[in-house]
Amino acid sequence: MIKGVIKIRELSGLPARFVWLGLLLVLPQLVLAQSAESLLKEQCSTCHNLTGPAPDTVAALWLRKGPDLFYAGNKYKQDWMVEWLQSPQRIRPAGMFYVDHIKVSPDGDVVDKGSLKDHVKLDSDQARLVATYLMTLKARSEMITAGDYKPGNISPSMGEMMFDKFRGCMACHEIEPGYGGASGPEVYTVAKRLQEDYMISFLRNPPAWDPQTFMPNKHLKEKDLQKFVHYFKVLSEMKF
Repeated sequence: MIKGVIKIRELSGLPARFVWLGLLLVLPQLVLAQSAESLLKEQCSTCHNLTGPAPDTVAALWLRKGPDLFYAGNKYKQDWMVEWLQSPQRIRPAGMFYVDHIKVSPDGDVVDKGSLKDHVKLDSDQARLVATYLMTLKARSEMITAGDYKPGNISPSMGEMMFDKFRGCMACHEIEPGYGGASGPEVYTVAKRLQEDYMISFLRNPPAWDPQTFMPNKHLKEKDLQKFVHYFKVLSEMKF
């Protein structure tokens, strides 16, 4: 009887030890997550939507100062985020909301660079901390299909013809520095920034991701979705 009690006590103690071991492993991660969350709230939440949903009215869209981040883990590439946060480079020539940063000149509408604000810089440790946390924000995962993008090739000339001549995308997007529209994000770095499967999903139906986006639904065929991402990858490998 005594031996039985001892065995029961020994067995009942095992889960507790495992629990403590689990806590020792998990607690540092929780502390890091809390540190990243605090940093994001202090320095990023005034410009970025961290919790969703996306703006569903023009008035709300007007207030947007930076891209929504509540699905950053489904959108961005982590290595790129770590690098960019340490040395931010403007991705949208005219900022997040085009009409706020345009002025009339004898040469037509030009970007008023004096009205644009620089993005906050993080040190390497902060950048890794924030990027790691952002990769956990995966709202709308149901819209992403792993392996949706099928690697392939397209010539730069055919890619540009499709992008500009056939679809008119260069009216809003630059395909190289200073060449193209200023109202949308540049696309010559997009393949470095964004996950391929996300790009396929977004191009398939932009308003499904962002109801008030200026990006129209071009109703692209599946083969054209693939060609667009092929082209973006070609651009990302060019030396501008």
